[in-house]
Amino acid sequence: MSFSIAGKTAIVTGAANGVGLAIARHFIAQGANVVFADRDEARLKDEVGQLEDEDGQARAFNGDLREKLSQANLLSATIDAFDRVDILVNASRQVLPTDPMDPADASVETMLNQNLMASLRLSQVIAKRMIKQAEQEEIEDGDIAGTIVNLSSIAARRTRPGLMGFSIATAAMDQMTRTMAVALAPQRIRVNAIAFGSVMSASLKDAIKEDSNMRDTIIENTPLGRIAGPNEVADAAQFLCSEGAGFVTGQIMTVDGGRTLLDPVERAAH
Repeated sequence: MSFSIAGKTAIVTGAANGVGLAIARHFIAQGANVVFADRDEARLKDEVGQLEDEDGQARAFNGDLREKLSQANLLSATIDAFDRVDILVNASRQVLPTDPMDPADASVETMLNQNLMASLRLSQVIAKRMIKQAEQEEIEDGDIAGTIVNLSSIAARRTRPGLMGFSIATAAMDQMTRTMAVALAPQRIRVNAIAFGSVMSASLKDAIKEDSNMRDTIIENTPLGRIAGPNEVADAAQFLCSEGAGFVTGQIMTVDGGRTLLDPVERAAH
């Protein structure tokens, strides 16, 4: 059984920071070609510029992937650079607080557009390219034409009114994952998601600075007794994109140290 993704070409969205950046960098280290896609042009230049010069495996793409033109341009840029696309990781997401009783609060719509609809539309565009490649190459029965991994969250299963918009968007992402897995199975494209809990990203570090009790609260409610590192989500993404997961599709892999087994609704979460 192989967990290698060497030689594969991957698009990773939300790749200028956080978990998306960790996944993209990890894929580069594992020998994949990676297009780092994000709308934060300055951070992309900082994170990807050196990689582009060093090994030629990395490319940066700046654009707002909520727009159809940006999605088409991302695919074109990937094909121009590497001739194909084998993996899509939808890691671009936004977390905003929600007031569930305020009719003027637009956070739910904002997160549905950013976290769900942009990923859905991009998945459709990239899946069509994967299907075309498989037809041109006449891949054998049992071979995989491509893989899609969506980043979800344990928020899809928790109930916190202040995170209502994010919870709704991630729950919808889970259902999108399952539905697309069934729809694309005949074309031999696997679709899975990773629902993760607290990861020591830049945003969590900032939150812990503002709330000195948050770190202890998270650890107390995590059976494994620690906060995950971004590379632990990257390892899960590699597995789901590898031949070792060749018969895995439509699954929501939980990477949370056991937290969803215990986490009380009323306790603070991130």
